[in-house]
Amino acid sequence: MSCVGCQDGAGFEVPITMAFQPIVDVENQQVFAYEALVRGQGGQGAADILSHISADNRYSFDQLCRKTAIELAATLNLSAGGANLSINFLPNAVYEPRACIRVTLAAALQTGFPLNRIIFEFTEGEEIDTRHILNILRCYRSMGFKTAIDDFGAGYAGLGLLSKFQPDIVKLDMDLVRGIDTDRAKRTIVRHTLAMLREFNIEPVCEGIETVGEYDALRDLGVSLLQGYLLAKPAIAALPSVSWVNPTFEMARSA
Repeated sequence: MSCVGCQDGAGFEVPITMAFQPIVDVENQQVFAYEALVRGQGGQGAADILSHISADNRYSFDQLCRKTAIELAATLNLSAGGANLSINFLPNAVYEPRACIRVTLAAALQTGFPLNRIIFEFTEGEEIDTRHILNILRCYRSMGFKTAIDDFGAGYAGLGLLSKFQPDIVKLDMDLVRGIDTDRAKRTIVRHTLAMLREFNIEPVCEGIETVGEYDALRDLGVSLLQGYLLAKPAIAALPSVSWVNPTFEMARSA
């Protein structure tokens, strides 16, 4: 496979932009990172944009997303307060990591965006060759990027991948988070998953937080990095403000 289709994003004809959603460090009331989420320039959601991806253009789509995310993040001065930029990538669109990183490096160099503030995040729900994703992750780490597994616990890779490579961040699947305050089984699963991640020195992130009850339950389990509508919704081509809620757990702890 040549790199012709993924040099600069040429070949994916649907105009895109990015929405940014914060990952919040609620312990220190700081934004840890902003996740870049693809959107259409006409306001189309991610599902609409993703429906245009094919085997012929996924390489260029992946490169275009990286370039767009970095350029917008630099324009918005995203890293000024120490926040990271989390970019989702398609493992099956990366045939050779060092070749397909050139657009990322060029965009960061041209905009002055710091490389050590970039997190590469992939969803383990995409069926992948484990050796291939390990090659990508190890290469990215060697170049100074942070790495993250998204939707952990819901996909193909799971514990097998984690036994071979420990990323900087693991984002727990939102189905484990939804309603965790009223579901004992979910609390048990998340509690033991968190213990495992901490033993590996991996930062856990819980996403999909929508209620104060979920927030309280996760804080009670010691989770500091949270993402969800309770704290901030994605904003297109903008950095949304965070709602610094004062839920029950925080009130009780400070009493």
